[in-house]
Amino acid sequence: MPILYNDSTREFHLQTQKVSYIFSILENNQLGHLYYGKKLRHRESFDRLFHVGESPNTACVNEGDLVFSLDLIKQEYPAYGTTDFREPAYQVLQESGSRITHFVYQDHQIYQGKKKLEGLPATYVESDEEATTLEISLVDEKTGVELRLLYSVFEELNAITRSAQFINHGQSEVNLTRALSASIDLPGSDFEMVQLSGSWARERHVKSRKLVPGIQSIASTRGTSSAQQNPFLALKRPSTTEHQGEVYGFSLVYSGNFLAQVEVDHYDISRVIMGINPFDSNWLLQSKESFQTPEVVMVYSDEGLNSMSQTFHRLYRTRLARGKWRDRVRPVLINNWEATYWNFNDKKILELAEVSKELGVELFVLDDGWFGKRDDDKTSLGDWTSDKRKLPNGITQLAKDINALGLEFGLWFEPEMVSKVSELYKAHPDWVIRVPDRQMSHGRNQFVLDFSRQEVVDHLHGLMADVLREAPISYVKWDMNRYMTEVGSLDLPANRQREVAHRYILGVYSLYERLTSEFPDVLFESCAGGGSRFDPGLLHYAPQGWTSDDTDAIERLKIQYGTSMVYPVSSMGAHVSAVPNHQVGRVTSLETRANVAYFGAFGYELDVTVMTEEEKEEVKEQIEFYKANRSLIQQGQFYRIESPFAEGGNITSWMVVSDDQTEAMLGYYQVLAQPNPGFTRVFFEGLNPEFEYAIDGIADTFYGDELMSAGLQLDRCREKTHPSDFSSIVYKLKQV
Repeated sequence: MPILYNDSTREFHLQTQKVSYIFSILENNQLGHLYYGKKLRHRESFDRLFHVGESPNTACVNEGDLVFSLDLIKQEYPAYGTTDFREPAYQVLQESGSRITHFVYQDHQIYQGKKKLEGLPATYVESDEEATTLEISLVDEKTGVELRLLYSVFEELNAITRSAQFINHGQSEVNLTRALSASIDLPGSDFEMVQLSGSWARERHVKSRKLVPGIQSIASTRGTSSAQQNPFLALKRPSTTEHQGEVYGFSLVYSGNFLAQVEVDHYDISRVIMGINPFDSNWLLQSKESFQTPEVVMVYSDEGLNSMSQTFHRLYRTRLARGKWRDRVRPVLINNWEATYWNFNDKKILELAEVSKELGVELFVLDDGWFGKRDDDKTSLGDWTSDKRKLPNGITQLAKDINALGLEFGLWFEPEMVSKVSELYKAHPDWVIRVPDRQMSHGRNQFVLDFSRQEVVDHLHGLMADVLREAPISYVKWDMNRYMTEVGSLDLPANRQREVAHRYILGVYSLYERLTSEFPDVLFESCAGGGSRFDPGLLHYAPQGWTSDDTDAIERLKIQYGTSMVYPVSSMGAHVSAVPNHQVGRVTSLETRANVAYFGAFGYELDVTVMTEEEKEEVKEQIEFYKANRSLIQQGQFYRIESPFAEGGNITSWMVVSDDQTEAMLGYYQVLAQPNPGFTRVFFEGLNPEFEYAIDGIADTFYGDELMSAGLQLDRCREKTHPSDFSSIVYKLKQV
């Protein structure tokens, strides 16, 4: 049984195949944390893991007792104000002005399976045997508020999920000024905190820093999970590498403002908390109402960062992403954006589609500019009807014409935004996020629609559903190109204005849920000005996301490497784009651009009508190669080998290996050519040491143990026959 309860000692033991998580009910009927780490055999008592003792200059819970202090005890979901001086997991403001609560254990239940979270994305099971759930009820007698803590154990996947629900059974309303999803107190502070940070066009770069006393955190206040910080952190030992050592990973299944924080106290206890950012947030909880927090996924590994990542990959690819496209290989697409921007007509689009079909492309995607009077970024967002100047026969006919060529058709939307110059804004100026009598800031000449309002979500659903019903559309690119400012809703009362950011995200999830349910055959790809909302929450609805607007192959090495810390290869949209690159101006070869983009949901974003015949033949070969290997790429185990974030950062390598270890593919990339280089070897990972492998393009065969331990000799990283900057090699392996 993955969840065990010791009745006499009131201890809970959560087990996966490799991990144990243990906590208990304390003498004051709150919950105390005991252990999280490598799996322990179960025993009738774990009281030896609980430590408490008299300490000077602290406060204690019970008068006359100088030992029991929450300042000294590792806890499971702590409060502030009753002898614990660290930042809490939650805070409840009462009508009296008090923030003091005392949630005590009432009961618990253990059951097979995992319940859905109302209105929120979360991991799931397809049969109850896949997970076991512990639900603990704690009650604060004075307020009548119940706190339910949910723990689900994916035993075979070695992951544990957590969330919390507040239910107001009392007669008076309360305010949740803080309601995080999970908290855990880890013994010691000898950790480095790993985070994924950046900005537009350089998202999810791996950053690491040593923990020090005090608070270290990452967060977003932008209304999205953001390009600046991803809702993930890991604590690893200083000696931990990709493939050995201890690491704890925490990932939040949420797409809005978040906080991920580690507080090291005066006894070197490291408190990790994660959830909705309490900054500028409040939730009014009236009598008989409830509030559900998003889910945190926790992964422990004693086999390095890569093992942690593989657990996230398996769970997120198979039990967070959903629908028809979850397990299917993705079509090779071409997007017209960098070929035409807004300057196109139906003739140009069909010309691009005809050539693309000849090259082997399977899906044509029409990006921004097809609606309203959209010739630049200043108009028409919100008016989701065809621009008859560009498309005189409309989207439906264009989609049919492209289908007639033998291609599927995809379409770009940005449903959460509106332009002032639009019919929608003219009719409903009150439908934007704004504060009365204050200036409205803009971003990209656009404004954010108030998705906290049901009528706004309903209106956008109607517009998008009409297009999807009328036209044969098999793919939707859902974009979002600005952050929130002047956060407020003209529809909500004053005491609910700090709920807007969360209500907005719930509205986005609601629209995704309705559209993906109504159009289950459509492949949805999430996008947010590139990677500004690349998070687990949206992966629940869209099994792939646009990883970054930066399509430069060399910059993508860092972006895709960092993204793989949490997210599976199948989730990363990766395109071969035009050169000089439109973001950084760099010129890289067509070969290297493809060699990087292979490790993702593959496609093109350039004008194929101006390619030379030689380039077209190369593209044909690339597409054939990808089609032959996309099952391996999208569903295999991913291994990071050499990091672009290492000192110098000149070499990157990674690979994927099939579950049965009979196939593998390695990518090796060199940023700058070296004069008179020495002899170099690349070392493989994840192969079966007993298998003999053939490598495409190499006459010899190699056993797995040799490739992993002795490596493969590289005279130099070659592109075609000449060494050069921005060069690369892809090796395909197959068991003989």
